[in-house]
Amino acid sequence: MNNMIELAKQQVKETIMNALGRLVAEGKIEAVPLPAFNVERPADVSHGDFSCNAAMASAKALRNNPRAIGQMIADAAVLDGTVFEKIEVAGPGFLNFFISPLWFNETVGEVISSGSDYGKTELGKGKRVLVEFVSANPTGPMHIGNARGGALGDSLSSVLQFAGYEVEREFYVNDAGNQIEKFGKSLSIRYMQIADGNKSDVIASYGDDDVCRKIFEDEENFPMPEDVYKGVDIIEHAYNFYKINGDKFVNADEESRKSALVEYALPLNIDGLEKDLAKYRIVYDTWFRESSLHKSGAVKQIVDMLTDKGQTYEKDGAIWFKASDFGDDQDRVLVRANGIPTYFVPDIAYHYNKLVTRGFDKAIDILGADHHGYIARMKAALTALGVDASKLDIVIMQMVMLVRNGETVKLSKRSGKAITLSTLLDEVPIDAARFFFNLRDPNTHLEFDLELAIEESSNNPVFYVQYAHARICSILRRMEEEGTGYSNIPVSELNFNHPAELALIRHIAALPNCINEAAKDYNPSKITKYLCDLAQLFHKFYDNCKIKGEEENILQSRLSLCVATKTVFKNLLDLLKVDAPEKM
Repeated sequence: MNNMIELAKQQVKETIMNALGRLVAEGKIEAVPLPAFNVERPADVSHGDFSCNAAMASAKALRNNPRAIGQMIADAAVLDGTVFEKIEVAGPGFLNFFISPLWFNETVGEVISSGSDYGKTELGKGKRVLVEFVSANPTGPMHIGNARGGALGDSLSSVLQFAGYEVEREFYVNDAGNQIEKFGKSLSIRYMQIADGNKSDVIASYGDDDVCRKIFEDEENFPMPEDVYKGVDIIEHAYNFYKINGDKFVNADEESRKSALVEYALPLNIDGLEKDLAKYRIVYDTWFRESSLHKSGAVKQIVDMLTDKGQTYEKDGAIWFKASDFGDDQDRVLVRANGIPTYFVPDIAYHYNKLVTRGFDKAIDILGADHHGYIARMKAALTALGVDASKLDIVIMQMVMLVRNGETVKLSKRSGKAITLSTLLDEVPIDAARFFFNLRDPNTHLEFDLELAIEESSNNPVFYVQYAHARICSILRRMEEEGTGYSNIPVSELNFNHPAELALIRHIAALPNCINEAAKDYNPSKITKYLCDLAQLFHKFYDNCKIKGEEENILQSRLSLCVATKTVFKNLLDLLKVDAPEKM
């Protein structure tokens, strides 16, 4: 596939270098080394489709004023065989290149011939990337931040695949450590509350979290301490466990009871996460369990490796990592005085597994805003282990604020009620959720308007984009029914002259570069912005360029442009896993 923008840029450079060569051969300029120059796309197309600063960059070496150098280059330039029709010298010496009609024709032809592959690039060819995202705590349902992380991570993975990378999606299951201990403790207390006084008949109304709160808030025998999970999901698990086992674990020791409850509830939670994410159109290549790192000895191995390299020391009975020697702001505890590793050690082992054991060229983590400090310590650990820390990139994702009727939606911590991914998708279409969560740069706060997300108007960006795609389908369908449908005429016969046509084609041509920028910046919001701009440009084209009743050449050219635009909409909506409806 051809990148029409980059091909044109390359021709600009070749045209200028050839012109400079002629000027040297004719003795009009000196044969001296010249500095590099830039080729840009001006915001205002009246200044040309491409602008080059070669004359200004060469002024000092050629000992002449830029304007004069620019005019010499323009006079010596040969445009035959290029996609340009003229060069103008502007301002202090800018060389402005204007594209010929042939380029617009070939761009439309390129899109139509490439079809579903249009926009794909080879930026990451031969490179393996692992994208880890969501990795929600399996002790409870996914919250609204996980919803943003899911849409972001999955769409970023698709962008990277479109840019030529070999991508795998991974969910890291935190099924070991303090949070599992806390999970077991929470379940155990709820189980004992339910069993106490045989209240199971009363608990049958557990679906109403307010009833649950009233039942358990004043519980005297088994009070809920602060360091436990108080969500309704914990009550549901404990109650369902009680229905199966009755009082069997009432007199068991605490550890046995917790273990049995975790063994029952944790797989249900993980299965629930997988089902909720599948509903959200996210399917992972791997569900990687933290517990596997402990069982394999990989966690202990990390401590041993750092110790063997002289990067640890003992203090107050604990083993510390000399993180400050590798750019972190302080040293970090690896193993507590009681012999239990901190959460940092399995995290190091996990990233070592990604980059060394499995050999990925790049590991990308999508993490919440509270993980800024995590970056330096993890890169410090990898460096200490002899791993190239630049292979780890961490995308920090800011908070989401839900808004309804112009007011922030409040979440009740007291009752354990929150808007989860599942409940969000019951209220908001999946298309809207995935699109809205990718409307902003990951590192900016996102205001999610619940009403706007379901509004069927041009104010709703996903509706606006989908409507543009449906409108094109309607045009093509209607013209086909009337006997003047699209026919794939030769590129040389296409005819585009109207400014609205040319603006739309210029935008279509920019897609491969947009894909590369989104991949380099780890920012799928560049894709949603591109789609919104594409919709706006198409609607302007539709309003200004009549199709029905035009002479055959104009009619087929404009239908060809419709087909090309429809292809771009479909490719990018598919990339975001958002539907591209043919009727609305």
